[in-house]
Amino acid sequence: MAWDELTGSLDFATLRALYAAGSLRPEDVVRAVYRRIAARGEDHVWIHLVPEEDAVAAARRAAAALSLSAPLYGLPCAIKDNIDVPGLPSTSAFPPSRRIADKTGPAVRNLLDAGAIVIGKTNMDQLAIGLVGVRSPYGVARNAFDAAFVPGGSSAGSGVAVGAGLVSLALGNDAAGSGRVPAAFNNVVGVKPTPGLVSNTAVVGGGTAKSLETISVFSLTVDDGMDVLRLIAGYDPEDLYSRTEARFCDLDTRPAPERFRFAVPRDDDLLFYGDRDAERLFEAAIERLQKLGGTCVEVGYAPFMEAQKLLYEAPFLAERNVSLEPVIAGHEDALHPATRAILESARDWTAKDAYRAMHRLAELKRDARRLLASSDVLVVPTTPTIYRVAEVEADPIRLNARLGTYTNFVNLMGMCGLAVPAGFRADGLPLGITVLADAFAEAKAAAVARAFHRATGLTLAATGAAHP
Repeated sequence: MAWDELTGSLDFATLRALYAAGSLRPEDVVRAVYRRIAARGEDHVWIHLVPEEDAVAAARRAAAALSLSAPLYGLPCAIKDNIDVPGLPSTSAFPPSRRIADKTGPAVRNLLDAGAIVIGKTNMDQLAIGLVGVRSPYGVARNAFDAAFVPGGSSAGSGVAVGAGLVSLALGNDAAGSGRVPAAFNNVVGVKPTPGLVSNTAVVGGGTAKSLETISVFSLTVDDGMDVLRLIAGYDPEDLYSRTEARFCDLDTRPAPERFRFAVPRDDDLLFYGDRDAERLFEAAIERLQKLGGTCVEVGYAPFMEAQKLLYEAPFLAERNVSLEPVIAGHEDALHPATRAILESARDWTAKDAYRAMHRLAELKRDARRLLASSDVLVVPTTPTIYRVAEVEADPIRLNARLGTYTNFVNLMGMCGLAVPAGFRADGLPLGITVLADAFAEAKAAAVARAFHRATGLTLAATGAAHP
């Protein structure tokens, strides 16, 4: 099998086959990755790039210490810069908080033990607040398809790193959609686990929205993403919000059932903000799912819409203030203006407000369970549209909020999901769908998402490589 160092696919199946045949070594792939990074120029994907020779040395050590059957043998990876990797800096795109990590949690340790080679720490919306990827003092990570458009956030660099063919996998994290929006905008897969399935002890400070966020995975295929999830999932007694169900969660990858029921928002509830291409792509996605054996069930979206607004327009936002006050104290001038505005908006909520919001969320979760009782999964557009960088910079809060229309409610409701590519607008920009399921039903969501992604016939990310 021929493999070009600038265009060869980095999906797991391809690299595993080449390693097994002896025609490629991990150090060869790592050197190829650095040539690709150099070819892209100043793309603002990386906050910290591991020196090439250090990464090559890590690849050699992994090859010497591990067998070819190691789950992530020789696979290059990227890590969002609010997730600790021992020996590397973490900044969360907030320079005053920069420090060198001396430890991490099981999610990162398991990747390293399985043979993954860390290439670098990736750019992000500052302090993981945002769905756009433009709120960083380190620049705007260049969308893998068009630099004029936002890369998605907050895990911007991680999504682009996979989308541009620079790594095989990347870790992000997700409270409002940060592991899904960059997947849609870079034509890759985003695996968003049930909160509590993956330990957050590798995340700086345990996260900023500790009670609901989760580490997420970007990959080229659903199979690859689920391979990673199986490695990093599990109960962690050191994580305050880890859940014991993580010990028993079914994470197998299997074919979709011959017949399944998928819920979608009613037509009159769908919002695309004038993006006819996005509307067309979602209609085509529904038709594709029906051809795969799915029965479409329209449901009211009102409970989900109200829940998604609770994340940033209600006291739940105050959790970020509580987490971040010690970090930003005395360094307020280093905050991005949009980040500052969002945090300031949460200062005046009372304890009564918080309990009212919690009680209302419980009602909305009850209503959602009733709506979805007869369906296996809920399918939504990952985003209603995509915006240009200039548009978001001119209207940062409102347009960011629009991108959360179909993502903000998911962690509040304790659900899991996989964002997968759905196709392209007429201007060549990608969009996607997200397959959502109940807590700890990752295998169910993955089966449908996997079948859908394969059925699209799309090439992988921005690489032009065929789905293996």
